Formats: sequence, structure tokens, C-alpha cells
Amino acid sequence: MTDEIATDLPGARALFAALQARAKAHAVALRQPPAEPTTCCGRGCNGCVWEGFYAAAEWWRQDALEMLDALEDALEGPPAAAPAAVVQPG
Repeated sequence: MTDEIATDLPGARALFAALQARAKAHAVALRQPPAEPTTCCGRGCNGCVWEGFYAAAEWWRQDALEMLDALEDALEGPPAAAPAAVVQPG
């Protein structure tokens, strides 16, 4: 789901939800996804507000994936050194 470009509103909403859930699982916050247009006239204009929304959604998706992939790679990196044993005086 997160590897697909959103081409409709339900797809964009699902994409946003999937990436936000992935971020929440790592206790990190993503920036807000782009706001849905409210000014479309429905005439199929060249440069429709929906074209701008889907372009912004794709930019948001790429930004979110870059951050989440880097975080997940860091978490899968080499394990931290085990703490030294504490010797109790005896």
C-alpha cells in the first residue's frame, strides 16, 4: 500500500493512514499530510486543485517513507553492546 502513488481520494486517505500507523508503531510523528481540496469546481480544469493535492500527497509519501525507512534501518543496525556486569562486594 505505501509503495503505490495515490490517484484517488480513498487511496490517498488509506496511504496517509498506513504511513501514520507505521510511524505511530515507532512512537514518532510525521508532519501532517496535505489537506484535501475544498475549492474544486468540477469542470476538469488544467491544473485542478486535485492535481496539486495528489502531487503534494506523493511528496508527503516519499518524505514519510524516507524517514521511516531510515528509522527502521537504524533500529535493525548492530546491537548495542551489553552493559558490563556489576560485581557486588561480597
